[in-house]
Amino acid sequence: MRFTSFLENGKLTVALTGEIDHHCAKNYIQAITGKIEAYTPDICVLDFQDVTFVDSSGIAVVINALRNMTQIEGKLILTGICAQPMRVFRASGIDKIVEIKEAVS
Repeated sequence: MRFTSFLENGKLTVALTGEIDHHCAKNYIQAITGKIEAYTPDICVLDFQDVTFVDSSGIAVVINALRNMTQIEGKLILTGICAQPMRVFRASGIDKIVEIKEAVS
């Protein structure tokens, strides 16, 4: 599990990498939760540009980030999603409850 994050003007961007499956999902959830709790951003962007695979554990990562952002009345945005993760997110309905953008703005 590797990721980078930065905070700028109330927007926390977390760039995820590799495969998000049951082996690393718990660590991602804990790390993202920690960043949200530490910075209480207005917007959290999860950047999936370097993510090659997502399974149901990846859905849990997104749902937990959404729950954390909702608790602080913030907004979650997903960006940079390639084909395989997008199929999983669409099949699960994530695209109906979380905003998905093509690129970080």
